[in-house]
Amino acid sequence: MSIRIIITGGTFDKHYDEIQGALTFKNTHLPEILEQVRCTVEVTLELNQLIDSLEMRQANRLQILEATRKAPERRILITHGTDTMTETAKVLGEAGLDKVVVLTGAMIPYTFKNSDAVFNLGCGIVAVQLLPAGVYIVMNGRIFSWQNVYKDREKGIFTELP
Repeated sequence: MSIRIIITGGTFDKHYDEIQGALTFKNTHLPEILEQVRCTVEVTLELNQLIDSLEMRQANRLQILEATRKAPERRILITHGTDTMTETAKVLGEAGLDKVVVLTGAMIPYTFKNSDAVFNLGCGIVAVQLLPAGVYIVMNGRIFSWQNVYKDREKGIFTELP
């Protein structure tokens, strides 16, 4: 069973730039994380873009959709910024692809202590292997259908729609 991980950036891949005094993108942390956790699942990494999801526009989402469509794998995991993850999930969900598509991300960058990146990635890798075709968001140890999830900004978690 092969999984394609489409990398789009978000907090997951940010690092602290001491010169600028800001969180920026340099490269993805996915190869390092997969090696660190000793992942034995066949994974193909595809760097789609490195962008903060707040800067993501419809063209960026369509770029993700096109990569998902073109991927030969039926199981797709997308790392994505959490702020607009649900918007991208909607674009993918409405496309009606016959694939398992899981979006995941992090509230705290991988390079920071107490990051949730490794946990969420691990949950996403397991979920994409077990779920039926559809589009899902996997965050905080939970699986959500793309039509029934939102980011609760006050609590800093994803949850079902009220």
